[in-house]
Amino acid sequence: MEFPQRIIAHFDLDSFFVSVEILNDPSLKDKPVIVGGRERGVVAACSYAARKFGIHSGMPSKKAFQLCPQLIVANSSRADYSKYSRWVTQIIASNAPLFEKASVDEFYIDLTGMEKFFNPLQWTIELRQQIIDETQLPISFGLASNKMMAKIATDEAKPNGYLQVPFGKEKEFLAPLPVSKIPGVGAHTHEALKAIGIKTIKDISEKTKEELEERLGKWGTDLWYKSQGIHHGEVTQYHEAKSVSSENTFDENKTDMKFLMSELVRMVERISFELRQDSKVAGCIAVKIRYPDFETTSRQTTVPYTCADDEIIPVAKALFHKLYRKGNPVRLLGVRLSELTNDSIQTNLFDDLGRKTDLYKAIDNVKNRFGKTSLTRASSSKK
Repeated sequence: MEFPQRIIAHFDLDSFFVSVEILNDPSLKDKPVIVGGRERGVVAACSYAARKFGIHSGMPSKKAFQLCPQLIVANSSRADYSKYSRWVTQIIASNAPLFEKASVDEFYIDLTGMEKFFNPLQWTIELRQQIIDETQLPISFGLASNKMMAKIATDEAKPNGYLQVPFGKEKEFLAPLPVSKIPGVGAHTHEALKAIGIKTIKDISEKTKEELEERLGKWGTDLWYKSQGIHHGEVTQYHEAKSVSSENTFDENKTDMKFLMSELVRMVERISFELRQDSKVAGCIAVKIRYPDFETTSRQTTVPYTCADDEIIPVAKALFHKLYRKGNPVRLLGVRLSELTNDSIQTNLFDDLGRKTDLYKAIDNVKNRFGKTSLTRASSSKK
């Protein structure tokens, strides 16, 4: 039997945010449920029962209620989303030799080489079952020769199923699917393709690279390769230890609490900005204090995934006060954010969080234009 150069599994927690709400309240099962804003919000996630009414993620909540007046808006348990994401991550990390956490509810696993010892499909089925048994969350997976194919296979396996695309059958599998199934084909590209008579992936594969490039630029060439089932993306090893941090060793030992608090706020602002620039969120906050005798102490705590200064600052301050030996001079102060993952906890889960996201975008635009220190909180001022 011939094996592909790569064997990639893609796991996706089905309707993750809604699934967590159903675990919190089993009476929601099989009912049309959305997670997101109410009157002026946007649907962040929806149950399969809601999808039957034509509701989908990104739809204005007002329109969703027009389609389904009996729609139920879940409470949006942000802390629970973080808890379950970590739980699934721990299960995968304890089993998989190489995996990538693409978002809070999506994972890639590289199984290349494992076929020499056992059946990769059976191994993946057993891992999926372990996740279901331990967390009670529905999860789907696709198994294929590259990341793109595995992701598309997962989408076809939903809800709560699995699908393998045999090596050499990629083009055949893709042919009847609509072009919108290709990752990266958004509404604009979809319309552009329809305008030239392209509806299925087979339609793309039958064009030449030159034709597609002439109409769509370099994206046309990339699209042609994808229509053949060709994709070279690598699974990037997930390291939970990845972090961003900031620390300052003072020229003179400091006991002034106002100064120490302003320094703490300044450091949080700086590393939170770095997170947002990388489209990351953090799930763990740590504070470090070093005294003049070089004794160093630190303390950390997990939090719902975030990149917002106003959510991180009070936690950092609380950690500082738990650590600090009152009255003792401080030689060094540091803050670290870890358990980083992609910013996929959708910011429209709460109406106020959506507004907060817009505010931080405006703040970051000013910082990018005029410098990182051009806009700071009053509480970070040392004057």
